[in-house]
Amino acid sequence: MSKVKPASLEPGTRMGGYKVVRKLSAGGFGVVYLALDAEGQQVAIKEYLPSSLATRAPGELLPQVAPDKLSLYRLGLKSFFEEGRALAQISHPSVVSVLNFFRENETVYMVMNYLEGATLQDFIITAREQKNAKVFRESTIRSLFDEILRGLRIVHQHKMLHLDIKPANIFITDDDRAVMIDFGAAREVLNKEGNFIRPMYTPGFAPPELYRRGTAMGPWTDIYSIGACMYACMQGYPPNDAPQRQEKDRLATALARHRGVYSDSLLQVVEWCMALDPLARPQSVFALQKELGRETERVYTKLSMAEKVRLQLDSFVSDTRKTVMGGTVIGTRKK
Repeated sequence: MSKVKPASLEPGTRMGGYKVVRKLSAGGFGVVYLALDAEGQQVAIKEYLPSSLATRAPGELLPQVAPDKLSLYRLGLKSFFEEGRALAQISHPSVVSVLNFFRENETVYMVMNYLEGATLQDFIITAREQKNAKVFRESTIRSLFDEILRGLRIVHQHKMLHLDIKPANIFITDDDRAVMIDFGAAREVLNKEGNFIRPMYTPGFAPPELYRRGTAMGPWTDIYSIGACMYACMQGYPPNDAPQRQEKDRLATALARHRGVYSDSLLQVVEWCMALDPLARPQSVFALQKELGRETERVYTKLSMAEKVRLQLDSFVSDTRKTVMGGTVIGTRKK
């Protein structure tokens, strides 16, 4: 029997000078609300509320944490608070703006700009349904990730990692800005210290080092996820997850299918970012930016007939997982 998720705060609830309007989303580590500040301006507030550690009855304010889970709950809370404090020091259009963060009701709240638009995952689903040869144009992919990398470089300069970059965590605003949301430092701390059954990473977008405790993480960890997002923008689906790739790596075969559709240089960048060996990836965002922005004539090498036949045969035995992205079943885009 699955565990009952902790109840969200009810509309009208007040905390820290803000008033909850409604719940926007909920995940395994928190709930995001649309709220109003003291001047009546809309903000988004994320509440630390890990469903594997805490419960809360409808209408209540305080999370209930079992004594044996209290130390782990507090460890994640501290990390969440520190993440809010670090993000509040970053001012970049491609990084979610943290306006305030505070402790109340035995948890922590992170106040952010309220963004209107849709996630990159929403756009990928919509574009994929058009059944064109290209899910996104190459120029779109390059300009989108150039924008994201500018923000990620600032994040890394502040000694932070995102740790959960995926299409669902890249938000495209109505005024055409790409913004990274939902950083994953708190969940990574809980993953290292806890003993949870459910994974705390997103299959397809998480590099091998996130599956193993005690391994070094750095800019190369986020860069793997960037490459996986680029792949999803070309393929329409996420790549195979890291454990599958370590058993039998089909990435080169999958990318080869896009030869002649996307330039050789873009395909090489994706393969470079997604190297299973962290040392074989770009070691900094700057190195990736330099390669992605290299102004050279784009070469498109088409597949030979023999290569097409080999790829067609390979497709019969390859993993055909095409209904899951970002850990959730995807159908049509919600209106």
